[in-house]
Amino acid sequence: MGKPTHTVSLNLYPGNGELVVLFAGQAQTPPSHKVGPQVLDYHLVHYVLSGKGRFRCRGRDYELSEGGHFFIFPGELSSYESDEQDPWRYIWIGFKGTRADELLSQLSITPYQPTVSTKGNRKIPVLFHKMAHVLGEGHPSCDLQVGALLRLLLAEYARQLDVLPSRSSSADPVQLQVEQAIRWLNLQYSQPVSIEQMAHTLGYHRSYLSKIFKQHTGVSPMQFLLKIRMERARLLLREPLTIEQVASSVGFPDALYFSKQFKKWFGSSPTRYRELQGGSVYDCQY
Repeated sequence: MGKPTHTVSLNLYPGNGELVVLFAGQAQTPPSHKVGPQVLDYHLVHYVLSGKGRFRCRGRDYELSEGGHFFIFPGELSSYESDEQDPWRYIWIGFKGTRADELLSQLSITPYQPTVSTKGNRKIPVLFHKMAHVLGEGHPSCDLQVGALLRLLLAEYARQLDVLPSRSSSADPVQLQVEQAIRWLNLQYSQPVSIEQMAHTLGYHRSYLSKIFKQHTGVSPMQFLLKIRMERARLLLREPLTIEQVASSVGFPDALYFSKQFKKWFGSSPTRYRELQGGSVYDCQY
């Protein structure tokens, strides 16, 4: 057992949002050191670096040692006490946020299940120490840095505990594959993409992906991509952009070819469509 110590670093520039780290600290506790019972208005998680202790919440006691974590939720009466013979050394993070409860719940961490064990995981204590170090530096950018580190910490919990949010096991796997493809097309339509590229990125054979895509949507992936591009182009024509700029924004490096495709789709050229919508002409006719 080392000499009792206690240090805390505050976030001097806390923001508002989904996750906000408020402070970080670490301590080597003396024997039988007790905190609480108390109620907090923020989330607090302790990671046990060494030693042993007991955490109490909702009338239940939890024995924790190296690699153990206990989470205190806002509004919950709790207490914790270090072991008499082998008092724990721990590091902690206080945080808040509009999605804090939701994200913890997705990891199966709740007031009914407030402890986890990640012994042997070397990344988690490093993330705790990094947050404490960043806050200790007190740079105006610290809020962004520790916010990112807290997300990495939650992601590491998900990996360690194997509780990543997922679809129901009864979900149709083929439907999920099609949804992945649709999501990919919706995010990549502005690029000169190909079905071969999409299939390779998603890890499927081109012919297989094309087949299941058409079965579930009624159109080929390229037809679906064209629809996305045309609908987006129609919206962009309301903005003060040239036809070339609109074409490039929806994945067409050739404005003339874009205009021909647009006319096939909507029955009028982009410039004429813009005029019919009451917009101004910003460039040459196509």
